[in-house]
Amino acid sequence: EDTETPEVVENAWSYKIPDFKPEDNPHGMIEESKFATLFPRYREKYLRECWSLVEAKLNEYHVKSELDLVEGSMTVMTTRKCWDPYIIIKARDVIKLLARSVPYEQAVKVLEDDFGSDIIKIGNLVRNRERFVKRRQRLIGPNGSTLKSIELLTQSYVLVQGNTVACIGPYQGLKQVRKIVVDTMNNIHPIYNIKTLMIKRE
Repeated sequence: EDTETPEVVENAWSYKIPDFKPEDNPHGMIEESKFATLFPRYREKYLRECWSLVEAKLNEYHVKSELDLVEGSMTVMTTRKCWDPYIIIKARDVIKLLARSVPYEQAVKVLEDDFGSDIIKIGNLVRNRERFVKRRQRLIGPNGSTLKSIELLTQSYVLVQGNTVACIGPYQGLKQVRKIVVDTMNNIHPIYNIKTLMIKRE
């Protein structure tokens, strides 16, 4: 019998993932899935201003969203028309990012298929507070230049804030950002990783 040998994929990242369309799941969802997240008081004004945009964007994917200013929370839930089983997880990431000061334009990118998000906790990587602040500053660089070059090389959006670094971008980029951030907090200067990436690109 003739058994076909599966073709070997040299570079898995270059592999094109087939699109998932409404006709792939004609019956929609049986259960409603729902996620909520709290946001800090200082985000309230911004969220109020951009909420209509958030609602409109999520509506395209048949996901319902609510902003509760009394409790200080955001909720996303699937509707009967929702056909993409994973979109609710992505919607959850959107509100999580909005709560941590990521601007709307960047946060909604997560809804696209090739984009993901990562929140890197850096607070517990360095014991000494002064050293922590210094290394975190090193990640940003003079006038934010280091951060800018990390963003350009990984094609991601990176936001350093408090004890976390939030990043949004293609999965390959997120992997690289995480490595750079963790290395920097472990006292490996970001310039080394940036150089490596530049060489790889060439």
